[in-house]
Amino acid sequence: MSSRIFLLAILIPMLASCKAGWTYHFQQGPIYGSTYHITYEYKSSVSLEKEITAILDRINVSMSTYDPKSNLSRLNMNDTTARVDPDMKRVLDVGWQVSRESGGAFDMTVAPLVNAWGFGFTARAKVTPALIDSLLQFTGYTKVHVEGDRLIKEDPRIMIDPNAITPGYSSDVVADFFDSLGLKNYLVEVGGELRCKGKNKEGNDWRVGVDKPIENLAEREIQQVFHLEHVSVATSGNYRKFYVEDGVKYSHEIDPKTGYPARSNLLSATVFADKCIYADAYATVLMVIGFEKSKEFYARIPGIQVYLIYSDSTGSLKTWWSPGVQAMIQN
Repeated sequence: MSSRIFLLAILIPMLASCKAGWTYHFQQGPIYGSTYHITYEYKSSVSLEKEITAILDRINVSMSTYDPKSNLSRLNMNDTTARVDPDMKRVLDVGWQVSRESGGAFDMTVAPLVNAWGFGFTARAKVTPALIDSLLQFTGYTKVHVEGDRLIKEDPRIMIDPNAITPGYSSDVVADFFDSLGLKNYLVEVGGELRCKGKNKEGNDWRVGVDKPIENLAEREIQQVFHLEHVSVATSGNYRKFYVEDGVKYSHEIDPKTGYPARSNLLSATVFADKCIYADAYATVLMVIGFEKSKEFYARIPGIQVYLIYSDSTGSLKTWWSPGVQAMIQN
């Protein structure tokens, strides 16, 4: 699952109205082991809180890896009465697409490996080369597919972990709901991944900042502020979610090919895309493949922009961004 490192600089309750009978509403709360923050311009006398909550709850019932009663948990445990619902089908389809595009760097079947390393939904195991080799025998996105509403596994031990893509999908579903109502101005952030449209209360672009890759939260700083108007954004980093054992630092980004935490000089990857589900998945891909390969990956995936923070040979922080990001940067 991506490390959620966005600091949303303007997500505060909006009370003033931009046009007669309309105002900016704000809603926040816990979700998926993280939080969400949503602000939108709508009728002054009408709140969409119940509808938003229902959407997020529906997705949680579908794909929570922490709720043993969710559809996904039941499928992971080979419950023959469980079915692939429409939300899960969309996430699986996009996840497998990104798996193919990335040559397997993104793979939702890494759940057993993520669990073994202590970043999943079960207790951390005693990791040995033999354990990793055994787990790799029943991981791999080509070993599972959907037929109708059934999840077909080559091995019953295969488990799906969509946590690197579900927050982005959730942001899209809420945003699509807003679009269906004709809303022109909103910002939806779920688990740090966001989609925005239009302007904020002051009539300016939405402003969000990406954190400087510092492990100590007490020293949290903003690395860069972006001006956004109609785009989705997701960031993944390897410097917040990790643990140290026997002097070795283990990051939560697992390389599906090796079964071990990915190691590279790339510290943070921010992806801009039309749909947040893709931004979320691609950000995970970049963290797995590293800095140099991230630039190559960007060059062959249409419709995305990237902002990368990495360390050079001296350990100094450096940044690299694609041409389309320049217009979004505020110095």
